[in-house]
Amino acid sequence: MITIGKTAAVKATVDENNTARAVGSGNLDVFATPMMIALMERAACEALSGALEVGQTSVGTQINVSHTAASPPGSTVTATATVMGVSGRKIEFAVTAGDGAGEIGNGTHVRFIVDETKFMAKTNER
Repeated sequence: MITIGKTAAVKATVDENNTARAVGSGNLDVFATPMMIALMERAACEALSGALEVGQTSVGTQINVSHTAASPPGSTVTATATVMGVSGRKIEFAVTAGDGAGEIGNGTHVRFIVDETKFMAKTNER
């Protein structure tokens, strides 16, 4: 069962593999926005861990975030996702990210619960 208010957090250390320069989203050696978003999505998946039935997974369908501060190499970034709403298969999250100096991003994220086999069959038909 997915409960409103369930929260999960995941961490990543800023290194040469997840900077804006490394992923092509800019030319600076700071934590890349796409990597922050991926970390937020990972936190949302973790918040659903143990709540889905066998054969189910979730897919991200919407994300609306602001990346408000830069995190230099060596920083530890923590992303947190909190379940804010459940409507059938639709799960809405509040997401934040921060490093040792404070918040670096925030926003919302939506995931849908899907049957893995049916989803992949439909995907492979495309």
